[in-house]
Amino acid sequence: MLRVKARRWSGGLGLLVCLNFLAAAEVPPSLSGELDRATILALNSSAAPSVSVAVVQNGRVAYAKAFGKANIAKNVPAESATRYAVGSISKQFTAAALLLAQEKGKLSLDDKVARYFPDLTGASSITVRELLSHTSGYEDYAPQDYIIPEWTHPTTPDQILQRWAKKPLNFKPGTQWQYSNTNYVLAGKIFEKATGQPLVSFLQRTIFDPLGMKSANNCQVPDPTDASAYTRYALGPPQPVAREAKGWYFGAAELCMSASDLAKWDAAFLQKRILSAKSYSEFTSEVKLANGKPTHYALGLQVGEFHGTPQVMHSGEVSGFLAINRVFPAKGLAVTVLSNEDGVNLIGPLSEQISLLLLESPQDRAKGVAENQTIRSILGDLQQGKIDRQLFTPDANSYFSQRALSDYRNSLSALGKLMLLIRQGEQARGGMTHLTFRAQYERKSVLLNIYKTQGGKFEQFLVEGQAE
Repeated sequence: MLRVKARRWSGGLGLLVCLNFLAAAEVPPSLSGELDRATILALNSSAAPSVSVAVVQNGRVAYAKAFGKANIAKNVPAESATRYAVGSISKQFTAAALLLAQEKGKLSLDDKVARYFPDLTGASSITVRELLSHTSGYEDYAPQDYIIPEWTHPTTPDQILQRWAKKPLNFKPGTQWQYSNTNYVLAGKIFEKATGQPLVSFLQRTIFDPLGMKSANNCQVPDPTDASAYTRYALGPPQPVAREAKGWYFGAAELCMSASDLAKWDAAFLQKRILSAKSYSEFTSEVKLANGKPTHYALGLQVGEFHGTPQVMHSGEVSGFLAINRVFPAKGLAVTVLSNEDGVNLIGPLSEQISLLLLESPQDRAKGVAENQTIRSILGDLQQGKIDRQLFTPDANSYFSQRALSDYRNSLSALGKLMLLIRQGEQARGGMTHLTFRAQYERKSVLLNIYKTQGGKFEQFLVEGQAE
């Protein structure tokens, strides 16, 4: 599945930290410390059981750590080698398998589905490429973000296709973009029919083993050290949750692996190993609709920008797990964040914060740390109904009247401790720098809408509510 849910809980879990680095080039100790602190704060504020983070820099795995509990009841700490379900991140491996099969002449991405499964709806007009880019029109068989009773009973890919790929199409192929797991079940079956090889076995032999991804496999092959699955009901604590039964996520979301092993794939992706240059270009090029409109999707990969830097990425969700994988090809950088709870938006904000830290220059990072400390100090003062007026311009000082400071104190003090401060944007306006931040407190997140003058004073410092 694709969607990432945004829910928070103000409780806390004791943290155990696994300091297992990979032997490859490590990030500088100062940056490693920042990554540790950001991750621990995010985990504490979310109260998820655990999180595993891996970073690729300069095309090499440079950081891999896990924090929290792989299993709460058994008090098992998460380690950098702990496996998590990666959900729909699996789709890029299915796409890669099909591209490799195309290189060997076993199939073409422009083949019609009818060549392999002529009895399916639209088979004579839908291409393999349209399956991989979610432009086929096949209806998604698994749109829910929680486990439904049907998924607790085993099925087969053929049964899924008989039920969902024979329904009327949701739209004419190539005219719309709509995310659908059905596309990737069918794509996986086409791979197996065209090559005569089981999909996961092929991935193991061709990608996982050569890259040393020892943990990567189908989630149906259990390991006692795997992270356990948890969910959350509303703002309650983590609760154990069942996993999907065998067969439900073939080709679409069936893989489990550690964050450090997924980072090895990212490193190979950045170095353009495994695939040919032509395949790599097809893999990462945005697919356009028939009318020329963008889809922001390539083959098993979302494409776009993050704060002005080109990015390919994908998130994943299956019962009890959330995952996100961001790759910045122009920077030789990748960020992976995995968690074993599906009811809290930890991975999105944390992966953004880590990406921003890594994309900044050391000079900008030092400047950002100082700026962060100043803003935290101002927020702390506002919780007490005061400000250091030397930090503000006359206009801003006029805004912070006694009435305003009283309301700031009464409203912000009720939010509890400030847990996370994440920069979301920066742009020039009116001869000043316009900054936006998300401040996550124990009980609520707020937005900061800030203007700084060239002299460094605050012309504006607004704390604004946001829809939950």
